Amino acid sequence: MQANTTNAPVATQNAYGKGVMFCVAATVLMGIMFPVMTDALTHVDPFTFTSLRYLIAGTFFLALLIAKEGKGAWRADGESLALAWLLGSVGFCGFGSFVFLGQQLAGPEGALTASIMMATQPMMGLLLNSLVRKTLPPVVTLLFILMSFAGVSLVVTKGDIVAALHEPQHYSANALILVGALCWVIYTFSAAHFKRWSALKYTTLTLWLGLTTIVGLNGVLVALHVVPMPSAAEVWAIAPHLLYMGPIAGFVAILFWNMGNRILTPLNGVLFMDVLPVTTFVLSSLTGVVPARAQIAGASMTGLALIFNNLYLRRRARRLAAAR
Repeated sequence: MQANTTNAPVATQNAYGKGVMFCVAATVLMGIMFPVMTDALTHVDPFTFTSLRYLIAGTFFLALLIAKEGKGAWRADGESLALAWLLGSVGFCGFGSFVFLGQQLAGPEGALTASIMMATQPMMGLLLNSLVRKTLPPVVTLLFILMSFAGVSLVVTKGDIVAALHEPQHYSANALILVGALCWVIYTFSAAHFKRWSALKYTTLTLWLGLTTIVGLNGVLVALHVVPMPSAAEVWAIAPHLLYMGPIAGFVAILFWNMGNRILTPLNGVLFMDVLPVTTFVLSSLTGVVPARAQIAGASMTGLALIFNNLYLRRRARRLAAAR
């Protein structure tokens, strides 16, 4: 008994350390994703790239699912495959198409905008949760949400709102990125409905079901000549980008994120979303896209809003528990 008592804190500390490493690694890998896409989108359209990316990532997830849960893991086990298809379409097709199309329209600085909007996803989740439950968030949380989106506006406008209002492309590009980020929030938020599925099974099955929408949409757009059929030279040009976006950002990052959140819990894991825009900003600077001071200030505002709101919700939860 004495040995178990002595080792328990060490084991807990080791698990916490692993959770931190998984979450940090995941958000760093996700942050690198947007500068990588800046170059990739100069060769192909976002729809074709999304199809190829998730076909690669999906193959890795499928292999892991079969290895861990067996061939019977494809069974629905009483869950709705129609709902899984809808959520996979919203999460993977919606996120990939809207975010990367918006990033392409925004040009070289689209990576900065996309990354900072990803950091607002926890705030979007709070709003979505309140909408579903028909209850308003606490007033303090609402203020932090406003602070978060004020930070986003600084990144998007570089602090010059008047100039941004006279550039219509800002509206369409930023709206698309925002909708794409919301798609991923809805997808993540809805995972709780699939209680009989593991996190790995939910990810794998929704990804493959969503791929029918991704590839189908891509095929329709090519057939209608909205986007061109990529040439062999263009596919070869994006091969290095796919090597990162498929196995690493599409598979390893998501796997690490799920493992880290399982250890730390989402309340703690969500704080690491702050690492994502920092990574993007640093890498973009190294590639020649240097953020303006207003953009750095805006990213800091969004990050602080996320951290302060997390701390506030923890204290509020403790007070409510003590009152009960």
